[in-house]
Amino acid sequence: MIALATAMGIGRFAFTPVMPMMLHDGVINLLGASWLATANYIGYLFGALICTFQPLIWRRFPSLPQVGASSWVRAGLVATALLTLGMSLNLPGIWPLLRFLAGVASAFVFLFTSGWCLGQLARHGASGLGGVMYAGPGAGIMLSGLMCSGMVALQWHAATAWVILGVMASILTSIVWRTFHASNEKPIDPIAAAVPSAAAGVVPAKVRASRSQMLVLALAYGLAGLGYIVTATFLPVIARQALPGSPFLDMFWPMLGLGVMVGALLSTRVPLTGDLRYLLAGCYFIQALSIGISLWSPTLPGFVIGSFVLGIPFTALTFFAMQEVRRLRPDTATSYMGLLTAVYGVGQIAGPPMVAVMLRRTATVEAGFTLSLEIAAGALVLGALIYLWMTRMWPMNPERPRRAA
Repeated sequence: MIALATAMGIGRFAFTPVMPMMLHDGVINLLGASWLATANYIGYLFGALICTFQPLIWRRFPSLPQVGASSWVRAGLVATALLTLGMSLNLPGIWPLLRFLAGVASAFVFLFTSGWCLGQLARHGASGLGGVMYAGPGAGIMLSGLMCSGMVALQWHAATAWVILGVMASILTSIVWRTFHASNEKPIDPIAAAVPSAAAGVVPAKVRASRSQMLVLALAYGLAGLGYIVTATFLPVIARQALPGSPFLDMFWPMLGLGVMVGALLSTRVPLTGDLRYLLAGCYFIQALSIGISLWSPTLPGFVIGSFVLGIPFTALTFFAMQEVRRLRPDTATSYMGLLTAVYGVGQIAGPPMVAVMLRRTATVEAGFTLSLEIAAGALVLGALIYLWMTRMWPMNPERPRRAA
């Protein structure tokens, strides 16, 4: 949890609560902020692809040194701390590179930490606890959000915020450093191991879905990346436009983190015995509803409820989607998990540039954000409808999953 809080809550998403400070300091504008966010999401996609092909690369070049998951995690955590500290430098020309590399590091830590932890839990007969670790990103989002809220109240500069967050990342890294040790560890396939099973021991049904079905699944999953990223990137800025002068402007981002934590814990309690496409559609509708709440009621209660609700399905939908891949293509699950991760990354990458275009094409900033949020909500609704259509087009195998002996 601590490792994921560091890599995701600070390395990947701390830019969101720091962005208003950078805008206030005049070191970036909204267009520049959009491209910095995009650089980070491109880096995450690049890192996920490296993790996807890492086992293939090592099989293709057996002379390469065997590196265990814990070593990759340590390297990613150190990189996260250093790159966060680097954002405090008054060198705007290198900021896109730093955010790109931070995205790569966060992908490495997320995937390899997941695989390492699940392997440890399996050895101790506690695989059912695997989903608990995914509360870590939510905890990191809350931590970075609350820290930035305090710094805004004290009128500190963005450079100071980056230093403090970098120091915090270093402290968290030091706490878990001894936990990630390489003794008796074998190199793993991070993508295949990164998906926990809340119902430990479930054997996927004996099916082999068509390629067209898998591509439709990937498309629907990619729409989730576009659907949530607009709010997840620009929430504090959107709140400032809607509620200027409110003393609670910086609390909406921590509320989203709290929702992520609650959703991660709840997802481990959901039985995986039915058609997960219905659960996926439900997650999409919930996130679309959260955006609708903020649009319909751009008030303090509206943003509080909308932020919290947006976070609840954040990790749950990934959990369900990857389990669906295991059901449909158990023999090639790793490749298709990588495909879904890549398409999701493309959806994330498309979000900030879309906002930049909307801001240029509308008369006011408020109108630009409103239109962007409407498009994001529409993408989520479309994704949900695709899942429901899939349940009719490709009905689930009536054979219920068998539990391993």
